Amino acid sequence: MSPRRIAPAGILIAAVTALSGCGSQTTTAPVAVASSMAPAVAATPSVTVPPLAITDPWVKTVKKGMSAAFGTLVNNTDADVTVVSGSSPLSPKIELHGVADSGGKMVMRPKEGGFVVPARGTHQLQPGGDHIMLMGVTEEVKPGAQIPFTLTLKGGQTLTFTAVGKDFAGGNEDYQHDMHGDKDHG
Repeated sequence: MSPRRIAPAGILIAAVTALSGCGSQTTTAPVAVASSMAPAVAATPSVTVPPLAITDPWVKTVKKGMSAAFGTLVNNTDADVTVVSGSSPLSPKIELHGVADSGGKMVMRPKEGGFVVPARGTHQLQPGGDHIMLMGVTEEVKPGAQIPFTLTLKGGQTLTFTAVGKDFAGGNEDYQHDMHGDKDHG
């Protein structure tokens, strides 16, 4: 064996020996011997990570009518992920919305093609921007309410999560019929 091959194996054995003395339990750790064919790889348990997650999900409090849900969508994959629809027992009709300029007035509209979350990236759902629109809310949303949601991804996978009811005045957003710029909501 050449000195180049012995050194990595010696370092690995020294590291395993040093680490084994750190715990209070006595265990026998397997020792990997480096070969010239491939580097030593420690076995790790497989962890399933969902393709999409959401952080800090919340719903604007409302007595009746319309509301919206927000948060940050997080793509855990190496490919773009597209959210194509949503559902919640709180609302018989949910649309994925964006806010766009229409003749100098900001109006909410269904987001054509859904929300695209870039590979290993995020997509903000926020007041004044993209959001999950709840129309015909079936019960009052109070602060702290726990609202279940399911988002459907292109390809059929789903993401389920619970959003928290939150008072929010923001930029005077009004998630009611007149701000949409069309008559289909209401």
